[in-house]
Amino acid sequence: MEGLDRVLAALSLKIENILPLEISATAESSDDITESIPVVSHSALLEMQVVPASSIFETLRVPASQLYAHQPRTTQQRVGWQRFLAVRIDVDQAAPMEPILTPGCVVVVDRHYNSLAPYRSQQPSLYAVRSGHLIFRYVSFEENRLILRPYQLRYPVLLQQVAPGDSPSSQILGRVCMVLNEV
Repeated sequence: MEGLDRVLAALSLKIENILPLEISATAESSDDITESIPVVSHSALLEMQVVPASSIFETLRVPASQLYAHQPRTTQQRVGWQRFLAVRIDVDQAAPMEPILTPGCVVVVDRHYNSLAPYRSQQPSLYAVRSGHLIFRYVSFEENRLILRPYQLRYPVLLQQVAPGDSPSSQILGRVCMVLNEV
């Protein structure tokens, strides 16, 4: 056990990072099982495949059944990435996507869904995108460019060039699968 503690300390991990499910001994249904979603900085979402405990601001408890109802659709390079991460949205990030995103809301990103195939056939998917910094937009792809559309029409549509030989999914960090607003 001491050896395991040293390995965890060297990796800046806690046991909760390895065993994220909290299962109650009296749980009678899968609705009682929750998953810990780390709330991290924007740069951690952009850059880290697996987030160390030292980079986690807070943890959300979300019913596992809600999270894992979302089907993954990822490239092979993303399989080892931590699947669900959350970030807080500031005023500047929220404005182009209001009322879907509001200042201070927490957005849960499924980083195992970076495909441009629509998640629901008649509904656009909201994505976290690498565009010099983290932005949230509806995304489509035409002529080697990602087209990043805001919800609010007063904000511009952004065009982002995809390098030859690069996949559009390399700039997509993941699909927004949950938005939590404070009441």
